[in-house]
Amino acid sequence: MALQDKIKELMALREQAKMGGGPKRIEAQHKKGKLTARERIDLLLDDGSFEEFDMFVSHRCIDFGLEKETYLSDGVVTGYGTIDGRLVYVFSQDFTVFGGSLSEMFAAKICKIMDKAMKVGAPVIGINDSGGARIQEGVKSLGGYADIFQRNIMASGVIPQISAVFGPCAGGAVYSPALTDFIVMSKDTSYMFVTGPKVVKTVTGEEVTSEELGGANVHASKSGVVHMVPNTEQEGIMMIRKLLSYLPQNNLEDPPMSFCDDPIDRREEALNEIVPENPNKPYDVKEVISLIVDYKEFLEIQKDYAPNIVIGFARLNGMPVGIVANQPNYLAGVLDINGSRKAARFVRFCDAFNIPIVTLVDVPGFLPGTAQEYGGIIIHGAKLLYAYGEATVPKITVVLRKAYGGAYDVMSSKHLRGDINYAWPFAEIAVMGPKGAIEVLMSRELSNIEDDKAKVQFIHQKVEEYKEKFANPYVAAKFGYIDDVIEPKNTRFRIIRALESLSTKKDQNPPKKHDNLPL
Repeated sequence: MALQDKIKELMALREQAKMGGGPKRIEAQHKKGKLTARERIDLLLDDGSFEEFDMFVSHRCIDFGLEKETYLSDGVVTGYGTIDGRLVYVFSQDFTVFGGSLSEMFAAKICKIMDKAMKVGAPVIGINDSGGARIQEGVKSLGGYADIFQRNIMASGVIPQISAVFGPCAGGAVYSPALTDFIVMSKDTSYMFVTGPKVVKTVTGEEVTSEELGGANVHASKSGVVHMVPNTEQEGIMMIRKLLSYLPQNNLEDPPMSFCDDPIDRREEALNEIVPENPNKPYDVKEVISLIVDYKEFLEIQKDYAPNIVIGFARLNGMPVGIVANQPNYLAGVLDINGSRKAARFVRFCDAFNIPIVTLVDVPGFLPGTAQEYGGIIIHGAKLLYAYGEATVPKITVVLRKAYGGAYDVMSSKHLRGDINYAWPFAEIAVMGPKGAIEVLMSRELSNIEDDKAKVQFIHQKVEEYKEKFANPYVAAKFGYIDDVIEPKNTRFRIIRALESLSTKKDQNPPKKHDNLPL
């Protein structure tokens, strides 16, 4: 064969590989409102930056007539490229080839790019759109899943791992995204579950649709499995690009600084009036965040799950930070099982990747009740406590209004190695709220007052005395638990100066094989 013919053959094979399962299946994919594996990569990466690996790989199965049906790339597109000029490794499952089902070679391709990402210290982005294990390959496909899981585990806390679910993701396939740092899941066109509706009906008798069982909205609001839910795949891909802009390449690097011309001394008068006079009246902590951060830009994570606590990324004078804030607008900002889990994992992610943590506190305590106690609020609350105590990154805390009871300790207090702890002048730091405290402390005196009107007056008087003593931040400041009481409008400036002072912070935990956090 002449040299030119060999080149033509190469070009023809490349075109064949790029067509995946063929024009009809590509058309069917588009009719479902879904992009193809390669279209997704083209959108995700910088133009012309994608370098593909293993385009000519095909399966090795000779059972069930599969030897008569082979496709180049074998159902997954893998390689590397750049996002905003920064190196990333990527795999994109191709539903047009055997329904995106995972085979021995399919898994080997994914493992290869994960190994390379670990060697060079670059993030991995996986785009999931698969019918599950390729049944014809039996245990080899199951082994392939476990090989991927093992790499997810080894990469955890070393390189950022982001999963996009843009189609089905069922059975064993769900555990790879679950092991990664963030999951983006598109509305209406995707679902995740361990067992599908048919199995559920057979085993439990429940009748449920794929959407009701494992749709994006279910995982965003009920299970907390998913971190961001875009309306379209295109929007989801832009979310991933945005998310990566806050993250370092790996655990040995600092997060990327950005140019900032938003003045660090920008004073926001609105902050002086944002907290209501009535301590039981809610306000939106997201407004506080917006007024403090650069250009009012805040990338919220898991916004529909446990909305009593807010987490996400922002920048302060160009420096990426993770923000954790109690939300008085929902359940008064109380800590519960789901909120504790949500915030704990986020704090641990930030700590693993050298991202400073800013905590805004307005917490009345832990949510009481049998549902919380039976559900293990003790263990789950301890996760957040543990995450803050373990973290060695710079930690800045601002008590906005309330910090009561054990929740004061948990929310990045000075006692959990908080580096710089501020409070607004109307902050209340105490074991419990005024009325509850008086009912405990003065129970004997109250029992001796028979007249209801006199009892109410007595409680009112003692509550006022308690407020005068504890409903201010100066008692905590007297003991050095609060480093300074600051005027709310200066919060941005004070946090930025604090972060600058901590830029060379060094803190280490004792040597250990690994921790045993309360699971």
